[in-house]
Amino acid sequence: MSAFAELARRIEHALGLTTPPVAMSFVDERPVGTDAPGAPVPAGCSFWQIGAQRTVATSGEDHRHCSIGVHTHNLTDVPSSQVHELQTALSAMQGLDYVRPNEVEALPVMKKPGKHVVYGPLHMATERPSLVLIFARASQGLILSEALTRVDGETPAAMGRPACAMIPQVLNSSRSASSLGCCGARAYLDSLTDDVALWGLSAAKLETYVDAIETLAKANSVLSRFHELRRTDIESGRTPSVEESLAKLG
Repeated sequence: MSAFAELARRIEHALGLTTPPVAMSFVDERPVGTDAPGAPVPAGCSFWQIGAQRTVATSGEDHRHCSIGVHTHNLTDVPSSQVHELQTALSAMQGLDYVRPNEVEALPVMKKPGKHVVYGPLHMATERPSLVLIFARASQGLILSEALTRVDGETPAAMGRPACAMIPQVLNSSRSASSLGCCGARAYLDSLTDDVALWGLSAAKLETYVDAIETLAKANSVLSRFHELRRTDIESGRTPSVEESLAKLG
């Protein structure tokens, strides 16, 4: 088992994930032997879901239907129509007062232009990715938030639309973040259900994150049982001390 396969196993086990962690890498050259996506996708975030199942190496052309993602990822080698597509999309969103010009200007954008983005299951990664994506429910997000805060020294940013802006947010700051998604990502991704949010972990600190995730997942499990016992006892009319409740944990 490779180092990244073991890290993926530990994350999935600690959090009880149903969607495998996704490794995402920005590279200048398409890795040898890596498949192209094949069929076109409606948005760049579609590759997050594909990447949970198999490894694909994309170019700017593969993201051509997603002008917002092309912008946030600063992708090169895209059709010349992308500038017009972006302006049209933003105009429509501004017409709905969904975004305002100052909010567009504040969106995170990758500092370095990118040629290729590789998506794939973390357990299949052979080299350290740029970041790791995790699809997590609220209870799993609680553990992630505690773990990432412990490692980064600050509470992770909780971002909204567009969901793809979380990627440059993480890579430009070297700190992990979460995304509540956006209506587009939730329309395109079956795995981004109503009870799921997306988390981006800076891969440079992946081992440290995993250690913290395991520790806090175990602590949450014990403390959840403690609180369940306290609730049962107190709602039954008993008045246990904290010491007595702790003793019940065995």
